[in-house]
Amino acid sequence: MKHKIRLGALMFTLPNENTPDPMTTVSSLRTRFNPSLLGVPLEQPRLQWTLKSEEATSRQVGYQIRYRRAHRAEWTIAQPIASTVSIAIEAPGGQLKAREVREYAVRIATDAGWTPWSEPFIVEGGLDPDSLTAQVIGIPTEVEGPAASLRREFSLDFEPMRARLYVSALGLVHPRLNGHAASDTYLTPGWTEYRERVLVDTYDVTKLLKRGENAISLLVGDGWYRGRMGFAGRTEIYGSQSGAIAQLEIEGANGEALTLITDQTWHGGFGAIQSASIYDGTMIDLRKDTGDPSLPGFNETEWAPVCVIDCDRRIFEPRPVPGVHEIATFPMSIVSGDVSDATLPVILDAQQNVSGWVRLKVSGQPGARITVRHAEILEADGSLHTASLRTAKATDTYILGESGTVELEPILTFHGFRYAEVTGPVSIAEATAVAISTHLQRRGTLTTSHQTLNRFHENVVWSQVDNFVSVPTDCPQRDERLGWTGDAQAFAATANTLFHTEAFWMSWLRDLELDQPEDGSVASVVPNIISGDASMGNNEINDMGRAGWADAATIVPWATYISTGSPLVLISQLDSMRRWVDHLRTRADAHTLLPEEPFQYGDWLDPDAPAAQPWNAKTDPLFVANSFYVHSARILAETEALVGDQRKAQEYADLADRVAFETWKRWRHEAHETQTGAAMCLEFRIVPDDERAELADSLATNVRAEHGRIATGFLGTPLILFALSHANKWEEAYMMLLRRDPPSWLYQVDRGATTVWERWDAIKADGSIHAGDMEGDGNGMISFNHYAYGAMIDWVYRNVAGMEPIEAGYARTRIGPRPSSAVTRASASIETHFGMLSINWHLVDDSLEVSLDVPFGVTAQLDLPLTEDSQLTINGAAASTSSTTLRHGHYTITASRVSVIHVDAAAS
Repeated sequence: MKHKIRLGALMFTLPNENTPDPMTTVSSLRTRFNPSLLGVPLEQPRLQWTLKSEEATSRQVGYQIRYRRAHRAEWTIAQPIASTVSIAIEAPGGQLKAREVREYAVRIATDAGWTPWSEPFIVEGGLDPDSLTAQVIGIPTEVEGPAASLRREFSLDFEPMRARLYVSALGLVHPRLNGHAASDTYLTPGWTEYRERVLVDTYDVTKLLKRGENAISLLVGDGWYRGRMGFAGRTEIYGSQSGAIAQLEIEGANGEALTLITDQTWHGGFGAIQSASIYDGTMIDLRKDTGDPSLPGFNETEWAPVCVIDCDRRIFEPRPVPGVHEIATFPMSIVSGDVSDATLPVILDAQQNVSGWVRLKVSGQPGARITVRHAEILEADGSLHTASLRTAKATDTYILGESGTVELEPILTFHGFRYAEVTGPVSIAEATAVAISTHLQRRGTLTTSHQTLNRFHENVVWSQVDNFVSVPTDCPQRDERLGWTGDAQAFAATANTLFHTEAFWMSWLRDLELDQPEDGSVASVVPNIISGDASMGNNEINDMGRAGWADAATIVPWATYISTGSPLVLISQLDSMRRWVDHLRTRADAHTLLPEEPFQYGDWLDPDAPAAQPWNAKTDPLFVANSFYVHSARILAETEALVGDQRKAQEYADLADRVAFETWKRWRHEAHETQTGAAMCLEFRIVPDDERAELADSLATNVRAEHGRIATGFLGTPLILFALSHANKWEEAYMMLLRRDPPSWLYQVDRGATTVWERWDAIKADGSIHAGDMEGDGNGMISFNHYAYGAMIDWVYRNVAGMEPIEAGYARTRIGPRPSSAVTRASASIETHFGMLSINWHLVDDSLEVSLDVPFGVTAQLDLPLTEDSQLTINGAAASTSSTTLRHGHYTITASRVSVIHVDAAAS
C-alpha cells in the first residue's frame, strides 16, 4: 500500500510499506531532553533522529512512529507521515502522564524503501502537582548557619524491583539512602525563579534499597534560596526558611508498593556542617559528626520532629535540563610550602581555573583546624590574589574529629579558583581540584596548527563550563555569580557551538520570561535579584530593559534556533520576544528612535573606556541602544515568519527598517569612527546597501591602522570578526584574531590564562594585576573567568575551521575554510541534530587538502578560497569550481593554487 500525502506545496509519494531500504538505518533516536534525565517535564514528547546510509543519493521522504507503554507487548503504530523533517517531531501518544514510561521507535522512508525500526527510546515522565503529595519540611536554622539534616527510617517487607526518589528543596538538598548518595548531582535543585518554579529531580534508587530496615536523609543548605546573594549582600531573598521535599516510591515484583513522603513524621538535627554559603564557603567541624543519618539505627536522641513549611506545591516541576555534576578533576601540585610541614601554609595549583572545590586527604590530630582559601591567580610575591573576590570569603574550614587520614570536601558551596592556600597542623596526602558544571554534552571540537589559538579555544570552553553552574553566570568566584543577560546573549552562539545547550537555554529563558514585568522590559540578571540594588558611579540605575542585555530575550532564542535547527525555543519564547520589542516601541519617540536615557551599559568594558567607568565607551550608548533595537526587531520579524503571524512578521520587518533608517541618518559619521559602531551597522543591516562597502573599508582601515588591536567591549566583540569576514576583509580579521599585544585574545594566553578574562588588561603588560577600579564601588570589578570575550570562537568554527550553518541546524552548511600563513591546518567537528559534521584540512604549499564528513540530511556547499588557476578534485575526480554541493558521505577534496591569507608574522 502506498500513501500519498501533501506537505506544504510539495507532493511526496511514500514507498510501499513492505519495501525495505537495506542501505539506510536509524542510528539514534531521542527526545529534546538529555538521555540521562529521568522524570522529564510532562509535555508531548518531541522526537529527533539521525540516519546513516551507504547510498549517496538517499534522502528521507517520510517517517512512521510507533509507541507503547514501556515493556508492553503491543505497539501502537501511527500513520506514516510524508516529511523531510527529522527535528522536533511531535510524537504520537499525547502528553506524558505523571510517572509514565513510554517507548518510541521510528522507521524512515527513503526513495528506495523503508529502514528497519530503530532501537526503542524510553522516556519517563516526572510528577505533576497532583501526584506530589509530599510536604516541604525543615527545622529552624540560622541563615547560612549549621546545615540541617532530615531523616526517616522505614521497613520494606518485599524485595524492591523499582524505586524512584523525587526530591527538591527551598534551598539545596543532598539526599542519601542507606549510607550512599542518592545521585552524583550537586547543588540540587539549582537556581531558578523560585517564586514561580522549583525543579524536581528524579533518581533511580532501586539498588540502594533492601528488604528490611532502610533509612533516608536529606541534608539541607540555604544556597541561592536563602543565603547571601547579589552585590547588595541581601539574604532571605526568596524565603525565610529553607527546607526539602521528597517522595520515595517503591515497587515490588508482585505488585507490592510503598510510598514514603516528607511530612511531620520525620526528624531533624545537625551534624558536622556548621555553616554553608555560596559566596563564603563552609565550616565543617568533624568533632560534631555523630554518624551518617541515612543509616538505619542512627541515634536521634538529640533530634526533634520537623515542621511543615507552608509552600504552594504547584511551583514544583520536573527538571528539563541536567543538574550540576563533577565533570573533571585535576591533581594539584605544590607551588610553595611543604605538605609535611605544619608550620607553613601550602599553596597548591590545579593548572586550570575551575568552578568547584578542593578535595583534600590529610592526617592530623583531633581538633586540628585546616583552612582552605581559594583564588584565581597569585600576587607577585606568591600569595593568593583575593581582591577580585570582593566580600566573598571563598574559604572552607575543617576541624578534625579523630586522628588518621581523612578526606575533606564541601558539598553545599562552590568556588572559582585555580590556586588554593591550605593552612593547619596537618600533613597533606593528596589534593585534587574538583570541577563542577551543569552536565551538558560536548558538541564542538577544534584544533589548529596555531597552538596559542588552540589554548584560547580551550580557555573559552572552560569559561563556559565554569560559568554554566545551574545558570549562565558572569563569573564563578566573587560576590556576584549572577545570570547577566548581556553576557549570555553575547556568548549564546558560541555556547551552542561548543555544547548541547538547547535545554539549558530554554530553562533559563523561561525564567527570563517569568521575570518580565507587565511592561515587557527584561531584567539585567536572570533570575532577577538586583532590581533596586543596582548603581553605577554613585547613582542608582534602571537595570530593566537595558540595550544589549535585555535583548537576550530575542538573541538567545534565535542563536539557539540557528545552531540546532529546532524551532521549539522560538515557539516557547515568541510571546516574550514580542513583549520585549513592543516595550521598545513604547519607549521610542515620534521619529521611532529610543530617547536619551540616564543610563545604558553600552559597549561595556570597551578597552578605551575609563577604567573606573566601564559603561563610558567610545560608541554612543544611544547609538548602541537603537542598533540593538533594530536587531531585535529583525529577529522577531524572522521568528514570526517561521512560527508566528505572517502579518506581524511584515510589521516588525517594517519597524526594523524604519529604526535602521533613522539610526543611520543620525549616527552615520560615528559608525565610521568606532569598531563597534561599524560592526553593528554592518551586521544588523543598518547601513544602506550602497554604503556597505565604504563602511567596511573604514572598519578595515581602522583595524590595519591599529595593527589588529581590539577596541570593542561586550557588545561589539561578538560582531567584529563577522563584520570583517562578511566584507571579505580576511587579512584584517586574521590580524585581529591572532594579535599577541594587548588588548587581544591571545595576549591572555601568553600571560598564562586558562580561562577568559573580564577585562582585556586584567593583567597588565608589566605583569601587575588590574585594580578593577569602579567609580562608586570601593570593592572594584575584576575577574579572570568571564566568557563574554570568548564569543568569537563561533567565528573560528565557521571561518577558520570552515563549517557555517546557512540554514538552521546546519541543514545547509557552508564549507569555507580560510587558510592563512599563520594557520595552515585545522580539524573540527560539530555534532548536529543530523549527526557528526567534521572537517580536517591542511595547506601544502598553495594546495588545500580537505577531509570532510557530511551527515545524512545535511547539504554541504563548498566555498573554498579558489583562484582562477585553481583545480578542484573530489574523491579523485575533477569537479566544477563554480558551485559544488555535496550530500551525506565522506569526501577527500583537493584544491590547487588557492588563495592564502597573509598574516604579518609580528602580529601572530
